Amino acid sequence: METIFVLQVSCRKNIFLIFRVLMAEKKHSRWKLITDQLKNKYRLVLLNDETFGEKMSFRLSPLGVIIAISAITIIMTTIVLSIVAFTPLREYIPGYGDVAERKQLLKLSIKADSIEQTLTARDWYIKNLVNVFEGKTEGKPEKPLKDTSGKYQKVDTKPSESDIKFRKDVENEPPTLQFADVNSKKSILAEYLFFCPVKGLVTTSFNAVEEHYGVDVVAKKDELIKSTLGGTVVYVGFTPNDGHIIHIQHDNNLISIYKHNSEILKKLGDKVKPGEPVAVIGNSGETSKGPHLHFELWHNGYPINPEEFIVFQ
Repeated sequence: METIFVLQVSCRKNIFLIFRVLMAEKKHSRWKLITDQLKNKYRLVLLNDETFGEKMSFRLSPLGVIIAISAITIIMTTIVLSIVAFTPLREYIPGYGDVAERKQLLKLSIKADSIEQTLTARDWYIKNLVNVFEGKTEGKPEKPLKDTSGKYQKVDTKPSESDIKFRKDVENEPPTLQFADVNSKKSILAEYLFFCPVKGLVTTSFNAVEEHYGVDVVAKKDELIKSTLGGTVVYVGFTPNDGHIIHIQHDNNLISIYKHNSEILKKLGDKVKPGEPVAVIGNSGETSKGPHLHFELWHNGYPINPEEFIVFQ
């Protein structure tokens, strides 16, 4: 009885081992079956439809076909990327442009802007010529109308003796103009980037002793005069001595003045930007001896030498 029990146990162990071997062989045979199927050779034959004669045949395998398709895909992708990267076709891709063409477009934009400015100046020049041909010359400002209402005819406007004496004392005193600290002005105005009103030759510089509180810049006739900073036009007018004048109020209580213009391009209250044309250079006013610009800068009520902040030549 003992021998039979041992045989039964040993038989169970052998059956278990055989089952494990069969399972391992089954798993191995499944992968091997797939690889064998990929390696199987097939023949692609081209036959004549009428005579059924063999014209051409190819020996293929699934694995070879997969490798061939993958290789062709990689080669075609490489060729397409090379064509796009190294040929003019890349210019048709949205957002991808040529650097040289961008530089050329920028140059053309600058030229177009300069042509526009030249045409604007020419239009003003032609307009001035038409005014001259039509006899529309600059004249003196109209005199103010007298009061004819009669309300103030009986008012005594004669100055008193004390007023006459005070006026004489003031007239006899030498003119003195108080100047603020130059260094403090420079430190304050150094933060500003002044735009040159007009390029030209400075014939008369700033001289406070001789009461010349600006610079005279000689430039071409009908040259456009630009605003030195952004601001607001606070005065536009005409005087017999200084001709057509325009005043522009800037930030930090800074005022720029432009005199002897042939024409003013802005009106009272207009907002201007730095470098924007505000007038045309001219020879208006009795004190002018030729086409030029008399330019002044005033800060907190004190005159400033413009040549310390602006290069005119």
